[in-house]
Amino acid sequence: MKKPVLSIDEPEPKKAPRADRPPTEGFVTIVDGHFKSEFDTVDAAEASGRKLKSAYPMLQIEIYDAANKVRTFVELASLTITSPGVAARSPGSHAAYFFS
Repeated sequence: MKKPVLSIDEPEPKKAPRADRPPTEGFVTIVDGHFKSEFDTVDAAEASGRKLKSAYPMLQIEIYDAANKVRTFVELASLTITSPGVAARSPGSHAAYFFS
């Protein structure tokens, strides 16, 4: 099969990320255990997670930090992000957990 010839002005098409492998950089929202949107900053990922959680409180929303390989939950009660080492949490909240 012949490859299409790209002109100088056309950028090379991006390779689609695999949904079954965690990303290696940036921050990702995880909805019910599935990787969804990728972001360059944690603030953008948290804002997206809060918006989703407020609109759909039944979903389990997490933020994945690819550099540190850490997931943190977005909670509905106060719409805060839990992080490792935080002492004060509401009952039933979850702490962050690490990939190994």
